[in-house]
Parts: sequence; structure tokens; C-alpha cells
Amino acid sequence: MMIKSLRTAAATLMTAVSALALAVLGPVWEASAGVLDVTCTPPSSQTTTYTPPLTVAPQTVTVSATAQYGPCVSLSNPALTSGSSTRTTLDPALSCLDLLSSGATTSTIVWNTGQTSTISVNYTATIVGAALVVTFTGTVTSGLFAGSSVVQVLTGPATDVLLCTLGLGTVPSSYTLASLEITSL
Repeated sequence: MMIKSLRTAAATLMTAVSALALAVLGPVWEASAGVLDVTCTPPSSQTTTYTPPLTVAPQTVTVSATAQYGPCVSLSNPALTSGSSTRTTLDPALSCLDLLSSGATTSTIVWNTGQTSTISVNYTATIVGAALVVTFTGTVTSGLFAGSSVVQVLTGPATDVLLCTLGLGTVPSSYTLASLEITSL
């Protein structure tokens, strides 16, 4: 019980530290030479659940990720102020070690205007201090802003991931703050 309370306190602290870092430092990518189509900043977030919880040993896992974007600002589409994305996948061999890897994924953002943007991105994950930072880069392949570039950064506490990779715990879920930029080239 004490370890769980300690982990909860550490996760809460890291979420606050991550939010402060994003607020003070801003997004961790450099501005591009293109025209900014939309930007979404914290409290934009993503919650990911793993069923069953991830362990250091690979196993079949259902991954459910829900992203909530907002506030968002778009000069080309001022009515666009928020969006969301939901994705569920079944992975036949996933472990917590895979959370520190790279890969590719596709998802669709549904904007508050009813329009959609399908994005295809590559991602890399790293631990910076005590924060898990996942950076996604790619393009909008269809829908609103088609052909534009995408950069998304998720930042959250790395406590459960680090403990799991050492064989000292599991990862049932993760909560990360999100920054998203979609830019016309």
C-alpha cells in the first residue's frame, strides 16, 4: 500500500512538473518555416490504458488511447477550438520496454467543427529526467489540413515505466500532457 501511495504521489508530482515545464519552456520543437494551421496546448492530454497492465514480459495487450485537444487556435479556421482522437488496438506481444521505443501510427482527430484530420506519424520515446517524452512527426494524410506537417509532443511522469522496466511493477495506464502543431508547408 505504501509503494502504491508513493507511486501516486510521484506521478502527481511529475504531472505538475511536466505541466510547468511545458508552460515555461513551451513546446520542445523548433518553429517551422510554414504557416501554422492549428496549435493545441495543455491542458490538451492523452490517456492510455493497457489491459492487462504492461509487465517486463511481452504479452497480448489491448491498448486504448484517448486524446483531448484544447485549447486550440487556428487562424485559417477560427471556429476550430478543440478536438479528440480515440484509438484501440490489440498488440500480440507488448511489454513496458516497448514504451521506450520508436514506431509509426495513424489516427484521426475529430475537431469540434465536425471536420476530421487523419494523421500518419513516426514516434520516438525517451526519458528526460523523470519525464517520459514521446515525440510524433508526420503529415495529415486526409481531411482538414491535408498535406500539412504534424508535430505532437506528449509529456508525463516516467515513474511506472521505469519501475516496470526494472521488473518492480506494472504499467496499467499513462496520462500525458499534449502539445500539437499542424503546419502548412
